[in-house]
Amino acid sequence: MKKSFLFAWLMIGFHFANSQSFNNLPVLTQKPPLHGKHWMAITGKPLAATAGAMIFTKGGNAVDASCAMLAATCTMWDVLSWGGETQALIYHPKTKKVIAINALGVAPTGATADFFKNKGMKYPPEFGPLAAVTPGTAGGLLTMLAEYGTMSLKEVLAPAMQLAEGYPIEAQTAQSIERGKEEIKKWQYSTKVFLPHLGEKREAPNAGEIFVQKDLLEMLKKLVEAEQEALKKKKTRKEAIYAAYDRFYKGDIAKEFSRGCREQGGLITEEDLANWKVKIEEPMMTTYKGIEVYKLQQWTQGPAMLQTLNILENFDLKSMGYNSTNYIHTLYQAMNLAFADRDFYYGDPAFAPAEPMKGLLSKEYAKERSKLINPNMNDPKISPGNPYSYEGTVNPYLNLLEKWGKASLSSKAQIDPTNEQFLEGFAAGTTSIEAADKEGWVVSITPSGGWVPACIAGNTGIGMSQRMQSFVLDESENPFNVVEPGKRPRVTLTPSLALKDGKPFLSFAKQAGDEQDQLLLQFFLNVAEFGMTVQEACEAPSFKTLQMYSSFGNHEKSIGGLTLNSSMPAWIRKELTKMGYKLTYQDRTSGPINAIYFDWLNGSFWGGSSNHGEDYGIGW
Repeated sequence: MKKSFLFAWLMIGFHFANSQSFNNLPVLTQKPPLHGKHWMAITGKPLAATAGAMIFTKGGNAVDASCAMLAATCTMWDVLSWGGETQALIYHPKTKKVIAINALGVAPTGATADFFKNKGMKYPPEFGPLAAVTPGTAGGLLTMLAEYGTMSLKEVLAPAMQLAEGYPIEAQTAQSIERGKEEIKKWQYSTKVFLPHLGEKREAPNAGEIFVQKDLLEMLKKLVEAEQEALKKKKTRKEAIYAAYDRFYKGDIAKEFSRGCREQGGLITEEDLANWKVKIEEPMMTTYKGIEVYKLQQWTQGPAMLQTLNILENFDLKSMGYNSTNYIHTLYQAMNLAFADRDFYYGDPAFAPAEPMKGLLSKEYAKERSKLINPNMNDPKISPGNPYSYEGTVNPYLNLLEKWGKASLSSKAQIDPTNEQFLEGFAAGTTSIEAADKEGWVVSITPSGGWVPACIAGNTGIGMSQRMQSFVLDESENPFNVVEPGKRPRVTLTPSLALKDGKPFLSFAKQAGDEQDQLLLQFFLNVAEFGMTVQEACEAPSFKTLQMYSSFGNHEKSIGGLTLNSSMPAWIRKELTKMGYKLTYQDRTSGPINAIYFDWLNGSFWGGSSNHGEDYGIGW
């Protein structure tokens, strides 16, 4: 992005407090907004968005199209694979309710804190078979399609199967494979798939080369075979799709997946796969100035955005001016308060003790937390609060809470905010999927896991998840997120839906690890507070706090670390530096975010996608 363009954005923002609406200002976006009357399909790869469009044109609904896009992005290794995890929110137009899909895998048999400690590890590893939780994406896709779709699995998987037969690989993915080839060479099944030019100077595919995945294609064929055989036996559409589910998790696919995982040193057993289930849950929700904002439960970081919105309701953000010093400082401090709670209290709700979510999401708790914000300086001592009194219970971890505050100021927390490895892990990518149709179905998905360099499980063509690294091994860091067999790690993946006046308002999600809820929060405020169009809000320059523990690698953080857009004026930089911030800069800070805005006045959809990355969509 040209700096002059971003500077213009900032100037518009600073003067916005005296304006009525961004929509009335002469703002141009680098990407045109998408418009549609019948449907909208947006995701991380143009070919995958095309897959969604193909399903829509055949009469499918938004769930059908989302499943086709999910299958396509997994097949194209858009920083995920079929062995990863899927998190989704679905608006059901008949019940007028938001449904949460929990298709996150669990720690396998033998994955205990002592197991990893005995290997000299401080956290579970970032790569390889020991980084894998059980695969969730296949189950998530099959469950969503069976429960809320209208089409057959054969129809929905057709685009992905064509891609597996061979498609011209994009430069971004091809370069990712080449960069990760030394890791890939450690695993024989990955080498076979990813490095067709083994022994040559460039061993990965070239951009535009036809990339063929024979094993993955056979796996997809097996799923369709299971469905079609069930249909021949007069099973219903739903029952036939669940027959494919059983073949993946209990049949020959599961057997080969487990064998290939364990052969390479992993822990996943056939029993682990057979015992895992997708969960259909109630989402978390808060209101912000009358707008209902929905997130997944505390096995994700999603509720942290809800907490932050509750805190920010106590401030007049619009009067501060968009991206002013005061605005940036206030959001930064509010986010740090919420993320400190995330880092200590969030975990798998299926395991005792229960996380104090009622207290954490109460407006009263947020009001008390808001009083901790120093208007003049960054607070390096921000720690988790004690929400238990706001739900009438006693905190079982008061002793750990005191230790956490001291540990947060230890040398561990003092990582240089310019450390490239830290920043890369902090912003680790994935993809997002947004879809809507004229019948009222809305889908927001943030799938991930099994990214390049992926360890492929045997002859399945499936890259295994790397999500184990989001666990901790020491309860003093987070007593709710210590690894145990059968437990889901607390992940960063966080789709979003917002309703206004009882109807869909925004569907939005983004890639990039711990950044997700920070930038989704700012996107939401861009629309809700500053009246930006969805495309303007997707492209608007954002900022990032690094004063939260990374969910990856060594789980580090940078006290006072603040990433600004490169176009930020000198006086803002100077003021923030005086307030105790350690500044870093990026040319592009807006996402990538994918989003749909529901224009009820005109009966249409607006689609938005950030102006960097390959994300985009199609509307009709």
